[in-house]
Order: sequence, then structure tokens, then C-alpha cells
Amino acid sequence: MSITHAPPSSPEPDISGISKPDGTGSERSDGASAGPKALDTQSLDLQPVVPASTRRLRVPRWLRRTAGPVLLLALWQLLSATGVLTADVLASPGRIAQVGWDLVSDGSLPSAMGTSLRRVAFGLLFGTVTGTGLALVSGLFRIGEDLVDAPVQMLRTVPFVGLIPLFIIWFGIGEAPKIAIITLGVTFPLYLNVYAGIRGVDAQLIEAGESLGLSRWGLIRHVVLPGALPGALTGLRYSLGIAWLALVFAEQVNADAGIGFLMVQARDFLRTDVIVVCLIVYAFLGLLADFIVRSLERLLLQWRPTFTGR
Repeated sequence: MSITHAPPSSPEPDISGISKPDGTGSERSDGASAGPKALDTQSLDLQPVVPASTRRLRVPRWLRRTAGPVLLLALWQLLSATGVLTADVLASPGRIAQVGWDLVSDGSLPSAMGTSLRRVAFGLLFGTVTGTGLALVSGLFRIGEDLVDAPVQMLRTVPFVGLIPLFIIWFGIGEAPKIAIITLGVTFPLYLNVYAGIRGVDAQLIEAGESLGLSRWGLIRHVVLPGALPGALTGLRYSLGIAWLALVFAEQVNADAGIGFLMVQARDFLRTDVIVVCLIVYAFLGLLADFIVRSLERLLLQWRPTFTGR
């Protein structure tokens, strides 16, 4: 009979210093913990975390907005000084500043600005009344939409500049055709935006107003018109831009005063400096008008939270 010898049993390992499955360890003879190695925080050089937005250099916004025009003027002056841009093609900024000062000193530019501003004011007034009135009729009433919207859309596709000969036949060569051109240019953008603002009012707001017992006029006054106000102000900004564009065309028609009249005279005498001065005046007047409308938006639309950029 064979005798099977059992293998010698190995000595039982000492588990006193091995971590237990739950991550805990027993104390070694030297008193140190046998668990996960603890971090020595004193040996680490900890630095405070600073957001990237605070680390970068903060440039004032007014400086950022003026940097582009200043660089453009510097490039313009450099090209003029080196002869790349000749005076008969485009005058230098220094020459234009001198001519502008001369026009202000002799009173011709302030007088022309007053005449042009009066034309724009009358055209903007008549166009605002016409466009807003048509939009209210078309937006608030279905019968009004059926009667008004189709003719307005047809007229909107006709270039208002192409109607200048017809306006001259109808109104003559005085101030009436110039104001009529501006009025027509202002009417359609305002009509479209006010109409879209009225029809864009949330139907749930209308239902809430009706449940509160508001009459039809109360709904229009307290719900529809405030809801359409952002679109109306946007349309007004568009209309102001088109008003200045229409003024440029209107003052080319037998004008004897205004900024456009100065441009026509300068064209006849090949004065590019005077033309550029008039264009700069047009641009600043348009920028001023847009600033006024944006100020109205901030005043009248304080209830509307908007994204202002980051």
C-alpha cells in the first residue's frame, strides 16, 4: 500500500500589516498607518486657482470700439502720405478735416444739416404714422389684413427710388417729392415689424387676459401693444437707416439746399474732400438717430431681459 505524503503546510502569513478589503489597515509596530498612503500637504506647493477671465488684461470697451476707426484713419493717412491715394481719387484725412472746419466756419454745413434734418423729420413722422396705422389695422383685424396686407406687399416690392419721376410729376420739384420719397422708404419697414410684433404675441397671454375679464380694448392696450413694442422699435431703427438713404436720393432731385446739394456741387467741381465731408455727416447723423432709438429701447423695454454678450 502506497503512502501519500501531504505537502508540508506553509506557515500562516502574517496579515497584521495588510489592508483589509474595506480599505482599513491595522497599526504597524512603528505606529504608522498601514492603509492608503496619506498625502503630505506640507510638502506640496499649493497655488490659488485664478479664473482666466481675471488673469487676462481688461481693456475698456470704449477703447476697443474706437480702436478700429482709429486704425482705419491711420492707414488712410499713411496711404495718402505715401502717394498711393492721390487727392483727385480720395483726399487725405487731414485735408478733409480742414475742409469740414471751413464749411462749418462759413455756415454752409450747419445750414445744409438743418435743411436735411427737417426733411428727414417730416418724412419720418409721416412714414411712422402711415406704417404704424396700416400695421394696426392689418394686425388687429382679419378684415383689415384681407384689405390692407396684399396691396402693401405689392407696393413694398417696388423700389421707391424708381418712383422719383412719378413723384416729380405729381408734386413738382419742391420739397413735397423729397418728403414723399422719405415717407415711402420709412413706411414699409415699420409696417412689417409692427405687424409681425402684433401677430407674434403669445396666444396664452391673450387667453390669460380674457380670463381676467379684459375687454377687447383692454387686451390691445395691456397685452398686444406692449408685446408688439420690441418689434416696433426694431422697425423704427430700420426705418431711420432707410430714411437717410432715401434722403441721399431725394436731395439729388433739383435741390437748392441740404447736404445732398453740397454733394452735387462738389461733384461738378471734382471736390472729393467736400463729398467725403458730406458722407461723414450723413453717417454721424444716422449714428445719432440710432443712438436715440436704442436709448428709447432701454427706457421702454426695461421689463424684457436680454442677452448683452460676454
